[in-house]
Amino acid sequence: QVQVVQSGGGLVQPGGSLRLSCTSSGFTLDHYAVGWFRQAPGKSREGVACISHSGEDTYYTDSVKGRFTISRDNAKNTVYLQMNSLKPEDTAVYYCGADHPPTVQKMCVYVMPYDYWGQGSQVTVSS
Repeated sequence: QVQVVQSGGGLVQPGGSLRLSCTSSGFTLDHYAVGWFRQAPGKSREGVACISHSGEDTYYTDSVKGRFTISRDNAKNTVYLQMNSLKPEDTAVYYCGADHPPTVQKMCVYVMPYDYWGQGSQVTVSS
């Protein structure tokens, strides 16, 4: 079955850390740019961090710069989002998406119906 599978997420206190993982079955991610997106209740989906297929290019939305790190290990067919110094406003359902965008910046800024989406992971930052 062709699908993207996420893991990680959960409940964490403000200032804490979480790591999300994104892998695939039925195909490999190494030829795809991958992005992490989030959607809070009542809001549209926004791009958080995106990475090129090689890992050489990354893009972060301003609100997470210096706190979140996107990385990939193509040998393990996995893309990660390390989230540090989490804030309550980071609370959302996080999705990974895979496609062939013109640039990783455009992938994150213009959220499109990409080829593949993960199932979503709830991240809740609360004391």
